[in-house]
Amino acid sequence: MRALLTSKTARRALRPVADLIDQRIERQMRRRLPAAGGTDTDRRLAELAARQRPLELLLDGAGRGVSRMPAQVHLTRAIEELAKVTGDRAGAERNLAQAFRLLVGFEALGVGRIAGGTMNICGKLAAVPLLDPPNDDILEIGTLYGMFGAAVIRMMERAGRDPRLTIVDPLAGLQLQPGTTEGADPTGVPVREAAVRANLALVGAAGAAARVQRGFSGDPEVRAAVSDRPYGTIIVDGDHSTGGVAADLAWAEQIVAPGGVVVLDDFGHAKWPGIKEAFDQHMATDTRLTFLGRVANSAYLRAS
Repeated sequence: MRALLTSKTARRALRPVADLIDQRIERQMRRRLPAAGGTDTDRRLAELAARQRPLELLLDGAGRGVSRMPAQVHLTRAIEELAKVTGDRAGAERNLAQAFRLLVGFEALGVGRIAGGTMNICGKLAAVPLLDPPNDDILEIGTLYGMFGAAVIRMMERAGRDPRLTIVDPLAGLQLQPGTTEGADPTGVPVREAAVRANLALVGAAGAAARVQRGFSGDPEVRAAVSDRPYGTIIVDGDHSTGGVAADLAWAEQIVAPGGVVVLDDFGHAKWPGIKEAFDQHMATDTRLTFLGRVANSAYLRAS
């Protein structure tokens, strides 16, 4: 990862164009072109900006709402947090680099997007295989377009695992959250099962075999349909209200395998205070779950 962070290509890819075309570049160009006037320098800077734009289109927020160009300080912090949670510094650096490339690639090829900030997504993708869950059954509560589920399948396969994914989501045409009014997605893609299946197809047989259960995680019939196995990994990313998260954590407690991993998304996020409130309430009970730590805006717990 150090090589990734220090290479010229990575520095250019991971900084906004405003950081690339700064005073250092201008001073360097003036030294190389001592006879050139300001007009010529400005023209050359404009040419550099024009060449940079295609790279920006790959990584910026156009068409997905969130930039995929993290600052180096955020990369470094995520590695440190991931190493602390997993106890594997080398694995944290390697997996975070792989997860970043996977995120960019999937959003380029897939239908829709992966919800959330770049380091939060990469942290989850990197952490799940490093935490070595006791089995390969994964439950994702809340998926949006299924792209994160597809990506976690690929990360688990890279670790030599045979992931079996189950998804629970209402797939109601748009992203639903109680207490908020959600408009059309920035990608312009409706949230529906066809999009989920298209993205799962990107990861071959394991994606094609994934179970997609439409409905809300609190519905008794939904729970009955997917509570047929102990899950090695449960990703809680559904209803973000205090009551909704509390219900999902209580359910996860019942169906997570001994030694299993529960990932609580958007933990500590200022926009969703109910998540931390529900977590605090749950951890005050006689729970099987132990808090391992936090990477970006996700909490990681281990079941006894």
